[in-house]
Amino acid sequence: MQSGPIGAAFDMTGPVGYRQPVVSEATTVEIGGEGVRVTSPDRVVFPRQGWTKLDVVRHFRVVADGCLRGVYGRPTMMKRYMKNVDTPPIYHKRASRKSPFETATIRFPSQRPGRMNVPRTPADILRFVQLGCLDLHPWPVRAEDLDHPDEIRFDFDPTEGFGFADVRRAAMHARELLDELGLVGWPKTSGSRGIHVYVRIEPLWDFFQTRRAVLAFGRELERRHPRLITTRWWKEERRGIFVDYNQNARDKTVSSAYGVRPTGYVSAPITWDELTDVDIQDFPMDRFADRYRAVGDLTEGIDEAPGRIDRLLEWVARDEAAGQGDAPWPPNYPKMPGEPPRVQPSKMVKENWE
Repeated sequence: MQSGPIGAAFDMTGPVGYRQPVVSEATTVEIGGEGVRVTSPDRVVFPRQGWTKLDVVRHFRVVADGCLRGVYGRPTMMKRYMKNVDTPPIYHKRASRKSPFETATIRFPSQRPGRMNVPRTPADILRFVQLGCLDLHPWPVRAEDLDHPDEIRFDFDPTEGFGFADVRRAAMHARELLDELGLVGWPKTSGSRGIHVYVRIEPLWDFFQTRRAVLAFGRELERRHPRLITTRWWKEERRGIFVDYNQNARDKTVSSAYGVRPTGYVSAPITWDELTDVDIQDFPMDRFADRYRAVGDLTEGIDEAPGRIDRLLEWVARDEAAGQGDAPWPPNYPKMPGEPPRVQPSKMVKENWE
């Protein structure tokens, strides 16, 4: 039980939606031997489901250990819903002056320095939730080595005319290719429309190399499954399941495991065996505690399975030799060496014609 400032109590062990008389001010939630003060616990964050801020806190209290595994020691962006999921969130990359977290000094793609929050404890997870975060967005590096990712991320998103069944097929093909490369992939639903696959690697390569490695992986998938996979950056050219290689650029983040998306569904780690018939809607927040208690943290072991990307970098060199160089970067990044023109193909054709 946790007590509020006026003596009302909350049962933190029952299902989402069950709680003792509502406190309108604040309550303290115990986790990992620490107390985290939660303000406005009765504020409705998910209007359609009626879920409150306290409901979200209770979800993260159950999954805190698994959630922490994905963000531990990583500079983490805050995506804060200050009111509810129907109100656009505020993105905070920089830590506040009075941040309750450990911080790391980083450099953004513009080379401007900044400080970012770095979670280290289960209580830190709840502190993010207290600040309005429903999902966490960590960099793929640790604070101890900010220039060498220890993780590459494959983000599979459907384009128009393709559905989640196609996303599942794309992820299974990715698993086959990862097996061929001797890399271990850890899949999860995005909680929205796609699937993410994470691969831990040895921190030996910089962001430019890891991004190009993911691009080479996506291009190889595209060659083998041209009617299903695409790495085309411009939306007007995409058809199929897009492998978003730019999610591996410096300062880009992916929603981490066990976060709750505005849809109300959890970004849920799954087994490869489950992938064949899993759906996003299988993991609503209000029922996720039962799954977590039944299957445990399906990301357990991820830190013990780092691989190498040497062969992927050989594919990068092979593609370069064949005339297939870099692909476009996100629009807010400086122009990169070897990058093709950052202009939509249809506009480039028009400009050349004129």
